[in-house]
Amino acid sequence: MNVLARSTVAACMLAMAGSALAQGVLAPPAAPQDTLTRAAASVGIQRCLPAITRLASLTVQGSRAHDVLLDWDRKRPDAGPVFSLVGIQYPNAGVAASITAIPDDSGACTVAAERISVAPFTCASVAEQELKNYKRTPLLPIYTVYTDDKEPTSSVSLIDSPPGCLVIRRYVEYGWRDPNAPMPAAAPAAPQTPKRR
Repeated sequence: MNVLARSTVAACMLAMAGSALAQGVLAPPAAPQDTLTRAAASVGIQRCLPAITRLASLTVQGSRAHDVLLDWDRKRPDAGPVFSLVGIQYPNAGVAASITAIPDDSGACTVAAERISVAPFTCASVAEQELKNYKRTPLLPIYTVYTDDKEPTSSVSLIDSPPGCLVIRRYVEYGWRDPNAPMPAAAPAAPQTPKRR
């Protein structure tokens, strides 16, 4: 889980703790479903829907509003890739996120998510504040990628765009399976025929 996801989850936990105290013994109301999950479900996407929901709900958490552009294989919506672009409005900023899910024959999904924002600071100051322990790989004089060995499928790219910094947080996972789904039953072993001597 990357830095953004960890901080988002921590903020959510604090918010939930506060609402639980305020409500006493009443159960908190269910969170509204994100727009991407609703859109994907409405066109027949099921196999990768838990992965999409997980990434989308983390992505839009704390936003004022969001909307989505969705592309999918119309001929086989549940067997083909799903591509989305999510526009997110926060009280003081706008952010874009891209979420992709591709099912495979085993029932798993390859997922990728990118969160794209502009920081009103130099990229050097963003790196100093947020990415101190990350490995730095310069690709161009204006473009540097930061990675953390503890999170090998995540990266943060900083692109100088004066007077600010374009920040792209990227996450990829191959073979993702819903941890809440039942494991598929193993295929029965084929009967062995006796060998002739």
